[in-house]
Amino acid sequence: MKIETNRCPVDQALELLGGKWKPLILWRLSAGTLRFGQLQRVMPHVTQRMLTLQLRELESTGLVQRTIYPEVPPKVEYALTELGRSVIPVLESLGQWLQDHAPELRAVTAAKAQVPDAPLEQFRTAPASRVRH
Repeated sequence: MKIETNRCPVDQALELLGGKWKPLILWRLSAGTLRFGQLQRVMPHVTQRMLTLQLRELESTGLVQRTIYPEVPPKVEYALTELGRSVIPVLESLGQWLQDHAPELRAVTAAKAQVPDAPLEQFRTAPASRVRH
């Protein structure tokens, strides 16, 4: 990924780290080196194809190191690079933010669940009294 000086750094960081699986892969690897199958077991909802794609992207950006051992069958391990380890405090802060604000987030979610959405029909046309001729 090319880092652009004239572009929002948050936007670029989210492009680099964002998505459903990349942050979770980084978080799981923060505990130590894992093989592909171990990653699949700790992330049971990710497909093999998606895990492979996400690991390749993380490797291409220098956040994850892939080590292949010359064995039969080949042994492949994934570990965070120094750059990848530098992201972990950001993920920890994100998790801490969720814990700190969990009561408010639960309250908002509960309140939203109790208020039915307005029918879409009322937004399709403007009331006659507001239409200008």
